[in-house]
Amino acid sequence: MNKNEKPLDLICLGRAAVDLYGEQIGSRLEDMTSFAKYLGGSSGNIAYGTARLGLKSAMLTRVGNEHMGRFVREELSRAGVDVSHVVTDEKRLTGLVILGIKDRETFPLIFYRNDCADMAIDCSDFSPEFIQSAKALLITGTHFSTEQTYKTSNTAIEYAKAANTQVILDIDYRPVLWGLTNPGDGETRYISSDDVTQHLQSILPHIDLLVGTEEEVHIAGGSTNTLTALRKIRELTNATILLKLGADGCTLLQSEIPDSESEFRVYSGVKVDVLNVLGAGDAFLSGFLRGWLTNTTVEHACAYANACGALVVSRHGCAPAIPSAEELDDYIARAHNIARPDLDKRLNYLHRVTTERQPKAWNDLCILAFDHRKQLYTMAREENADPARIPMLKQLLVKATEVGASHIGQSQVGVLIDDTYGQDALNAVTGRGWWIGRPVEFPSSRVIELEGGHNISAKLSTWPKEHIVKCLVFYHPDDQPQLRLAQERQVIELYHACQATGHELLLEIIPPKNMPEHDQVYINAMKRFYNLEVFPDWWKLPPQSPDGWQLITQLIHSRAPHCRGVVMLGLDAPAEELKQGFLNSAGFDICKGFAVGRTIFSQPSRLWLRNEIDDQALIDAVVENYLQLVSYWKARNQ
Repeated sequence: MNKNEKPLDLICLGRAAVDLYGEQIGSRLEDMTSFAKYLGGSSGNIAYGTARLGLKSAMLTRVGNEHMGRFVREELSRAGVDVSHVVTDEKRLTGLVILGIKDRETFPLIFYRNDCADMAIDCSDFSPEFIQSAKALLITGTHFSTEQTYKTSNTAIEYAKAANTQVILDIDYRPVLWGLTNPGDGETRYISSDDVTQHLQSILPHIDLLVGTEEEVHIAGGSTNTLTALRKIRELTNATILLKLGADGCTLLQSEIPDSESEFRVYSGVKVDVLNVLGAGDAFLSGFLRGWLTNTTVEHACAYANACGALVVSRHGCAPAIPSAEELDDYIARAHNIARPDLDKRLNYLHRVTTERQPKAWNDLCILAFDHRKQLYTMAREENADPARIPMLKQLLVKATEVGASHIGQSQVGVLIDDTYGQDALNAVTGRGWWIGRPVEFPSSRVIELEGGHNISAKLSTWPKEHIVKCLVFYHPDDQPQLRLAQERQVIELYHACQATGHELLLEIIPPKNMPEHDQVYINAMKRFYNLEVFPDWWKLPPQSPDGWQLITQLIHSRAPHCRGVVMLGLDAPAEELKQGFLNSAGFDICKGFAVGRTIFSQPSRLWLRNEIDDQALIDAVVENYLQLVSYWKARNQ
């Protein structure tokens, strides 16, 4: 098989774990009180990073048969990594690392990897054909540190050499993982060891690309003098040597070692303020491989590498901080004008919409909206029913949605549910892969009030990330300036909170009843929020005319091409009236579906609150109404 015809660009063999990152910057690890959970492990980070950057990458490792193992597999898969060879180990747990950021020079970390799953990887976990399917095989140094991993990694190298698959060694030297420090000292980066040097040197003749920092070159070359170490390495291998020089950039040594480091051709990057060096090397190598494996120039490959490293050192976390290809290209084009990447609004937006959101592409969404609070409370009082029954009603509406899903497919199903009466319903639907929206505004508030008040980020931080923040704003561009500005301030604050917590935002716009409503009202409202640098992931709007949909499509494509789209609300309109609204949206792909509630559940719910029908009759009636609207939605494209 020709190298350029292989289905995979890269297979990464090695560590795949979970990082728990302390969220209190500047604190001792002993004093940190909360941690963010990320994918970790050098090989896992590189598989993840290269996939984000557009390569066809696969992971070869083991994880435990537990929650963290499933997390590792799912995170890799979401990034586009082939996880067909992420093997579940029934006897061991997934590796874990606890990390912190004390200051720019101090990054305490503890590896919990005693007999962990990825160190039990075995030759039986892969075949020669799998290794042959990739242009390159990457192995990190830790996976030569035990007899088991040494044997397995060498077998993979043998398969690679027989198949014209390039072999990459990322030295990735962690003394603690070679048993050279006490188990709690994960921070020490260099300890001289003849045993480690001999281990690494036994591998060097078989590799095509060697990657390391100066300290890592020292351990591989058996000398603390960089040139002496490089010359020893060159005696043992003709591999290209990618030497990482930290803030200075990198150099690539493809032939003889120069007489002086001043003769190195250094590929420099842009200097940035350092928050966190952990994971920067994995990001650096991900960027370099984006170029090296696509046969671009050395200059481009090193530019990708340096830029990836610069972005990651300015951010929290390892894998999640790695940029997407679009984000990286945007940064490289503007890097010399960006002193603080972490504060650049465009970069933060691109990172959010190209990496942090769930990758699922939602189309033809049929959302049953029952996030109503005030309306259902009023309904219960009107029917002389105890409002305490509303939570049970919402659980029955979940059951109705389940039945609907069996008819239309899980990928089209969505719900809007509140946590005032619907917390049990929310718990029941979370984790199913449904589209889930959740309101954050106090019902009917104008000026809008948020349930979390001025601490909305703290509230959202307790929500599952898959929950989409829905905010209804009774808004009109011609509102009195003081009112309009107050509304806008709240939306801006909410948008920033969603950026901080990683939740998607759905902004629902409904003009007040006493103000004029026409197509231009919605266009002007959307333009206003875009001008305020608020870019919702979703819009929720009333039915529009065909001309209105055309204007909305043009606006979103020009101002926010990463917007997920628009879902159409119902406002308790009769089903036949909504049918015409659906037809008006035909041909406009920016309209992704409907989010309708009372049209579907109002009348059955009244009968149930009166005790005139039982639970099953309620479910049956709601399903019938729901599927009728689904049929109207589908008819728009016929």
